Formats: sequence, structure tokens, C-alpha cells
Amino acid sequence: MASPTSSKKSSLSKQNSTAGRPPQAVKFARRTSSGRVVSLSRDDDIDMSGDFSGQNDYINYTVMMPPTPDNQPGQSSDSKPDGGSSSYTSTRFGPDSGRRAGQENSGGNNGAKMERRMSLMKSNNKSMLLRSQTGDFDHNRWLFETKGKYGIGNAYWTPTDDYGPDVTMSDFMDKPWKPLTRKVKISPGVLSPYRLLIVIRLVIMAFFLSWRIRNPNPDAMWLWGISIVCEVWFAFSWVLDILPKLNPINRATDLAALRDKFESPSPSNPNGRSDLPGVDVFVSTADPEKEPPLVTGNTMLSIMAADYPVEKLSVYISDDGGAILTFEAMAEAVRFAEVWVPFCRKHNIEPRNPDSYFQLKTDPTKNKKRPDFVKDRRWIKREYDEFKVRINGLPESIRRRTDAYNSREENKEKRAAKEKNGGVLPQEGVNYTKATWMADGTHWPGTWLNPMADHSKGDHAGILQVMSKVPENDPVMGHPDEKRLDFTGVDIRLPMFAYVSREKRPGYDHNKKAGAMNAMVRASAILSNGPFILNLDCDHYIYNCLAIREGICFMMDRGGDRVCYVQFPQRFEGVDPSDRYANHNTVFFDGNMRALDGLQGPVYVGTGCMFRRYALYGFNPPRANEYIGMIGQSKIPAAPVPPRSEEEAETEPLNSHPDLNLPIKFGNSTMFTDSIAVTEFQGRPLADHISVKNGRPPGSLLAARPPLDAPTVAEAVAVISCWYEDKTEWGLRVGWIYGSVTEDVVTGYRMHNRGWRSIYCVTKRDAFRGTAPINLTDRLHQVLRWATGSVEIFYSRNNAFLATRRLKFLQRMAYMNVGIYPFTSIFLVVYCFLPALCLFTGKFIVGALNTTFLVYLLANTLALILISLLEVKWSGVGLEEFWRNEQFWVIGGTSAHLVAVIQGLLKVVAGIEISFTLTSKSAAEDEEDIFADLYVVKWTSLFILPLTIIVVNIVAIVIGVSRTIYSVIPQWGKLIGGVFFSFWVLAHMYPFMKGLMGRRGRVPTIVYVWAGLVSITVSLLWITVSPPDELNNTASSGGNL
Repeated sequence: MASPTSSKKSSLSKQNSTAGRPPQAVKFARRTSSGRVVSLSRDDDIDMSGDFSGQNDYINYTVMMPPTPDNQPGQSSDSKPDGGSSSYTSTRFGPDSGRRAGQENSGGNNGAKMERRMSLMKSNNKSMLLRSQTGDFDHNRWLFETKGKYGIGNAYWTPTDDYGPDVTMSDFMDKPWKPLTRKVKISPGVLSPYRLLIVIRLVIMAFFLSWRIRNPNPDAMWLWGISIVCEVWFAFSWVLDILPKLNPINRATDLAALRDKFESPSPSNPNGRSDLPGVDVFVSTADPEKEPPLVTGNTMLSIMAADYPVEKLSVYISDDGGAILTFEAMAEAVRFAEVWVPFCRKHNIEPRNPDSYFQLKTDPTKNKKRPDFVKDRRWIKREYDEFKVRINGLPESIRRRTDAYNSREENKEKRAAKEKNGGVLPQEGVNYTKATWMADGTHWPGTWLNPMADHSKGDHAGILQVMSKVPENDPVMGHPDEKRLDFTGVDIRLPMFAYVSREKRPGYDHNKKAGAMNAMVRASAILSNGPFILNLDCDHYIYNCLAIREGICFMMDRGGDRVCYVQFPQRFEGVDPSDRYANHNTVFFDGNMRALDGLQGPVYVGTGCMFRRYALYGFNPPRANEYIGMIGQSKIPAAPVPPRSEEEAETEPLNSHPDLNLPIKFGNSTMFTDSIAVTEFQGRPLADHISVKNGRPPGSLLAARPPLDAPTVAEAVAVISCWYEDKTEWGLRVGWIYGSVTEDVVTGYRMHNRGWRSIYCVTKRDAFRGTAPINLTDRLHQVLRWATGSVEIFYSRNNAFLATRRLKFLQRMAYMNVGIYPFTSIFLVVYCFLPALCLFTGKFIVGALNTTFLVYLLANTLALILISLLEVKWSGVGLEEFWRNEQFWVIGGTSAHLVAVIQGLLKVVAGIEISFTLTSKSAAEDEEDIFADLYVVKWTSLFILPLTIIVVNIVAIVIGVSRTIYSVIPQWGKLIGGVFFSFWVLAHMYPFMKGLMGRRGRVPTIVYVWAGLVSITVSLLWITVSPPDELNNTASSGGNL
């Protein structure tokens, strides 16, 4: 039926048409003091000196309607006349005026801007229009002349209108629609020269390689050929690395707008409850010996204290080793969280990792205004010290308890044996199970201290323990307590916390970390079903308590329903000040990842990432696009699944219904499959603007979560069983993808390949912080694992060469570089030996060091330096960090990357599986020297090749200098050229050499042994190639060096 507003507009339009007046044209507009725009429309021939009331009875107003939660796209509002003699239009908003949003992809457009034709009261006062033109609007006179009927946007509300409980007129005023995020463009003054220089260097490289190919060295064709092949590969590798960096961007969030949209009173949310979606936080650990429980416990405490609605937050820890030490440490952490979390909320402290907080060097009382802060801090510090003592004493406590219970069981078996044997103990003794015991006197179902069948790391039952129940929906305020802190007026609730250890049995492939993450995805879907999942390593804690809100801003903003994950940069603590081994990796996190954000999004790097659960399930994004053209420059909507007609639906077989494929895809848990539609709906953005597509209505997530019952927990235990994934698509198309040690990169690639995009979120205060291996051996093994995963990607169907058209061209290049970069090590190793070979043989890669070669070399180098300087400018990376990254690229390329290529080939050709050990996390026990691990030298075979390159180049320099000194005609220019390139190689190897020195220059004996062996071998080789009696002849016959 037609609304009164529409009938009113019709009548006004009819009056205008009968008057025969032409359409009005907007000539001027003004903004009122409240911020609303009023556009006035009149005839071109209006005479400002004429009688306003006699010539113009009607004018057009453009009314800017304030975007309230009820003024939704796709929602209707009841309009009614005010019932008086005036022809003003009155509009009322209320909670009953809306309809469900999200049922259609787009709604109507009766949102923020509505045009009304209104009748002005006739007045002989000409000042109304004049003042509106000059900007000096007389509100008091206007109120008098309209008899007080003056409201928002010049629409009139009667005093008897009902806006709903706890809602007043002020809720509709001055609340324009605000986006939650915005893009911050890089300055064109930096980006334009950066792009221009990239093109210039591409041209220089093309001319240089063309000149090199056309000018071979006939005296050393083998050197020339090797160098040409290496240089062509380096150029190709540089193109793959630099082209995806052409469009870097920055992003910013508006946390105030997030609170205003989701946590402020409104007609759909009268009590101001949180309408934010739920978030499930996953923390993974596997070995308490290499990942200390104290580090993991501090991480869990920082998560439980995060600034996010308690009832919307759920925390899970996956213990893939099934260790009782981790289990009891988490129980202690939850116990300490009962005082730590309210303390954080009361005094708003940062960071909320207690170990990091108490190690801050700054003044803890800065910006703290509560008089009891010092007393509270002193008390909580003492409690934390006791907590650390309990955690550190757990291994001994568990051992003593286990020994006591096992001794009791042994005595019981002995008494039983004596009773059966006439009071005599059998000579063979008694058999009893040496179990590991829990505090309640029952066997631990996981891994025992003395492993045996059904109780080892690869063979134990599934364990799920909810250590902190589902919190109430309303805040629970604390009260004064003599034994504890005064938490009066502080919410003391804790988020739900669950310990998960999936079942493991022999004969099943458990797929390492990816399998553990998928088990947590299923268990959390049953218990909490948060539409978003935050993934953290056990040593990465929340450094910014607002980090979760920052990520949610991107998910809940306009177009957020197409975002599969939000990746945060990794920041590290405990790294030596010089960052000897490029542990901070800022060139990658602040350069490459920021640039990928301008394409289809950053890659997933394994931690610090917030996922959309629905995207993890393998579904396609809404409104997906395909990219066509030579370089993917054209974008077209992806072809949707064609709808089925009723005849096709009736004639198709019953087993072809899509719902019948759910068990094949996700497993046979009906509770899990039922949760999929719920998580998809809850993860939609808020439908509060006409531009928001696929949104949900406001207030749809206000209901309280039901408490957990026994059948729900039993179902969660069932979905983490070892057999659940059999004959399903878990690990193939659903969840974390199996088949690579770098399952993180593959999982992100699969999402991008389906058309999803990701976001890179760099916060002002670091979102998360973790630890990095500062020991050279540990660092090289970490790089080896990453490089091996890249080689596996290259040889698998996840190679970007096989990507779909939903992957952008430059994004495809970035993923191609991920799979190809380890192969650069082959050419890098050869190139590092080239200067030495030139010095040994007296030949060079070019026929002569002429002007053309030097000009090309200079131009190429200057272009590369300028590009690097501009990249430093837009990325914020320091020059020293950039140089450290280059050094470790050579160190890793000549050691770990080459070994990764060999291991990858062995896996593909011979089927040899690759196993890696966990990187040990430091528990910061040595407070006197936090960098003690930096100086520890642990010999590994990865040292052999870099050490060989160093020794060979040093020996080559000595030989080259000796030849030149004793030569009849010394050629110092060529010697300087050769020595310069050798020193350039050695400069990149300097951190490696410094690492071998350890503390105070203590070099391991094995280093001397290898150095001597290599030196003798090289010397004998040189004597064989160039005997001493021919040395002078060789030097005088035109040797280049």
C-alpha cells in the first residue's frame, strides 16, 4: 500500500504541475549549524528584490536524513502527516519499522538521502531566503514563524512520537554513516619516481644483457657462459620480486566508529549491548620442552585480557603432544587470570602479557590516576611471581605425584600377588602400569612420562577440557575483597577457555600443525562457532589489547564480506640490537606485504592472522571477479552457478542434492554442518548503508550464548577423533591445506585462487609480539623449513602457474616468486665462486674492462640504489635493516636454500619425506644476558658451503695479489676489479663469519679443520691448473687479472 508520505508527495507534485511551473534547478546550497546540507532550488528569474511569498510558493529541499540503525538500506519506515493544517511531512522511525536485511543481496535506496517537496509558510519577511543565502540563518525567527515545528532535516516529529525504550531524539542526531576503515595512499612524490625507476632499470638490464650476449669473451667462454646464465636468472628473479611492489598502500581503522555502530544504544539495540561477531582464538603448541609452558601461559593471559566483549571471545589451545605439563600449566594460567584480567581492565595497562609488562623499563605509573594503582600493582606482581614458581615447579610436582601413585599401585599388586602365592612374593616380581597420574587420582589420557601403547605422542586419546565456562551475557561486577584486589565496578568475567588435544593413532597421517588446526576448527564450531578465527603461535602474545577490534573493522566494513583473512605483521622481541641475522624481517613485512595489500592481499604467514571461518570452509566469496587480458588488466564478474529450473529439480536424482554432499565435504557431524549457515550469517557486515551488500540487520547478535551441555562437548570430542577426516575434503579443499611444511602459504593461496582478498593491518602500536631464533644454526634451520615448503609448492598443484583467472596477474607473480626463490640459490652459489675462479685462472667474465661495461655496471647499480632508497621511503624500513636483509639473503641462499632444493627434489623423485624439529623458544631465564643464545655455536652441515665460499675467495685474493706482484707486467686495474667483487661476496658473508666466532672470538675447532682442508684443496687445484714454472708466462701472455 502507498505510504502517507508518497501520497503527500503526489499531491504536492500535482499542485506544481497544475501551476504549470517548470522544474526547479538547484542554484545554491548551505550547511546548517548542525552539519546538514540544505539545497535550495528556484527559478532562474527569481528577483531577490521581489515579493518572495507572492512569487514562489514552493521550493525543493534536499533533506539529509541522519543514518540511524532503523534508517537502513532495504528497510521501510512509516511516514505520516502531522495532522495539522501545515503541509510539512513528518517521518517516524521505530524498532517495528524494519525488515530483515541480508535476505537479499541489495536493498532499496531509501537510505541516507530523501527528497521532499515542502510548502513554505507564506511570510512577508524576505529575510528567510536572504539569510539562507548569506549563511547567517536565524534559527529563532524560523522557529517562531513555523510555530516550533522544526526538526531534523526540516522534517517534523510530534512530541507524542514513540522512539522505543531508552531512545531519545538525540540518538538520531549528528550520527552520519562512517566507514570503519580507509585507504591511505602513498605519496605520489615517492611512488611515481619509484615506478619510473623500475621501468628505467628494466630497460638498462635489457640493454646490458643484450650487450653481454653480443660480446662474448673468446679467451674464457666457459666463464662468460656461466655468468650470462646467472645474470639472466637474477634479472628474472628481480622482476618477479619487484613488479608486485608497484602499488603499495596503507590502511587505517576507526575504532570509535566501530563502537558507535556495534556497542552504542540505538532503536535496534536499546541497552547498548555488543552486536559484534564472535571471535575464536587458536593457540598451537606441541612440545613443552621446546615451547616452555610459562611462555604459552603468558600468551594465553594476554588473549583473555584483550579488549573485546567477553561473551564474544573464546580461547582454545591445541596441545598436539598431549602433555600433562601443558594441561596443568593452562589450568594454573586460568586460575591466575581470575585476578590478572580484572586488574588489566581496572587500570587499563599495556601490554597485558604479565611477563612483558613487569619487564618494562618505563615508569609504570605514567598516565595512571587511580590512587590504589601502586598497591594493586605490588600485589599482582607478588601473585605473578608465585604463579611463575608454580609453573616452574610443575614438572617436579607431576613426577612426585606420579611416583607416589605408581608406588601405591605397585604395593597393591604385590599384596595381591602374595595372597595368590601363599604369602610369598613371586620371584619374577609383579607387573604394574607405570602411568602418569592427574591430580584427581586418575590416569592422564594423553602422553605419559614413560610412553607406552595408547599413551605416546603419536598414540593417545582425544582430550577436550573446558577450563573456563561460557560467560554470562551481562557484565559481572566485582566487589571488595580483603584477600584480593578491590574490583568494585570492574567486569570480572573471563572468556571461555578450552584445552584441546586431538586423538592420534598409528596408521593415520596426522598432518602436523595443519591437522591440529583443522581439529580445532571443528571443535570450536561445535562449542562457540565464532565467525572469525584468530591464529597465534604459543610465543606470540597480544601486545595491543585493541588488536582484535582492529581486525574486525576490516571484516565488518563495507565490502568486508569478501575478505578471507586479515594478516598482521610479525614483530619480535629479544633480537640483538644489530639484528645480525635479519630476524625482524622488516623488508618483507613492511615492504612486500604492504605492496601485496594493493593487489589482492598479503600472503598468510602462519601466525597473527584473523580468518573468516566461512572462507576456511572452502566456499567462494560473494561477487567474485575474474581477471582477463594479457596481464590480467580487465576485470569481469565471475560466472555464477546457473540456477536450476523446477523441472530440473524434479527430475534430478535424489543423491545429487547439494546438502547431501555436506558429509562428504565436512564429515558426518550434523551439528557441524548446521553451524555453517550460522557462521556465514554472523560474519556479514552490518546493513547500515545502501552501499553495503550482503549485510545482516542490526541487533541480530545480541542474544546470549547458551551454556555448554554434555552432548555438545561429546560431539566436539568426536570431531577431533583421528578417523573423522577419512573420505572428506579436510586438508584438500577445506581448512588448512595438507601436503607442505608451509601449510600457511598454501592455505592463503587457495583462498586467493577462489577469488577472496586479504587485508594487511599495520597498527600504530604493534598488534602482536613474539620471539625469534637469534642463534645462527636455529635461524638457518628456520629458513630451511620455509624454503623446503616453497620447493614443495613449486612441484605441487598449488603452483601459481596453474592458478585460476580469479587470481590477479601481479598476485600470481608474487605466488610464483614464493615457489621459485629457493632455486635462485643454485645461480647464487655459482656466482659467489666466479670472482675466485677469475682470480685463479687469470680470466674474466668479459673480454676487457672497457668503458661500455663500466657504464652499464654504474647505471645498473645507481638505478638499484635509487629504487632501494625510495622503497625505504615508502615502506619505512631503515637502511641498516635493508642491508642486513641483503646480507642474510646471500647467507641463506648459499646454505639453507640450496639444501631445500635438493630435499625437494628427493621428495618428488624418490618420495623421501622431510621432517623438521620445532624451533626452541626462549623462556628468558638468563636475565643477565638475554642475548646469550646469540653467541652459541652449534655446528651444522649448513655451514659447509658458506664457509667454503669464504675460504676460497680469501685464498683467491691472496693468489691474485701474489700473481700481480710477481708478474713481469702487473695489471693492477684488473686485480682491483677482481678483488673488489671478492670483497663484495665477503661483505655479505660478514654476519656469518661473526656468528662463527661466538663470544670473544672463540672459533670451534671444526671451523679450522674445514678451513684448512678447503685451503689445501684449492692450493693443489691451482698448482695443477697453473704450475709455478708457467706462472710468469701466463701472467705475461695477457692474463686479465
